[in-house]
Amino acid sequence: MLVDDFTDMNLISSIGFKWQGVSDKVMGGMSEANVSYTTIKGRSCLRLSGDVRLENNGGFIQAGLDLSYEGKTLNASRYTGVRILARGNGEAYTINLRTPDNVRVWQSYRSQFQVGSNWETIELPFTSFAPHRLDKGLDTSRLRRIGLIAIGSAFKADVALGKIEFH
Repeated sequence: MLVDDFTDMNLISSIGFKWQGVSDKVMGGMSEANVSYTTIKGRSCLRLSGDVRLENNGGFIQAGLDLSYEGKTLNASRYTGVRILARGNGEAYTINLRTPDNVRVWQSYRSQFQVGSNWETIELPFTSFAPHRLDKGLDTSRLRRIGLIAIGSAFKADVALGKIEFH
């Protein structure tokens, strides 16, 4: 199931929702996020760049996408994971998933990947998404949100997605 192939210059996804940038500034942090549409090596893409800073209990920047309307969920249980086409700067990045079980903003299901300057296809099985700050396992029949995140250490983030889908 295609989530986005980043052909819309306004970052409206293939499923109809808009990608949004978020940083730790919502909680008092100092990280700077830039989420933009661009073309890299001939491919249209979403680019997440900026400085991840740890001051004031900070440490993340994110490009996030709602997967359903408010109060609703997306059933992805017939799929086995998330497939991305990505390129970056050699740093580690995370794909996050959220469900109604994530009642606090810091809770999510995370799977990490690392990518260099060439476009690479990466498959992240749902079994690789570990619960972060909650005890419940991932219920793929009730997905609410997906995010591309730079998190956890101070660094210059620069990562792009050329495609994201459930496979």
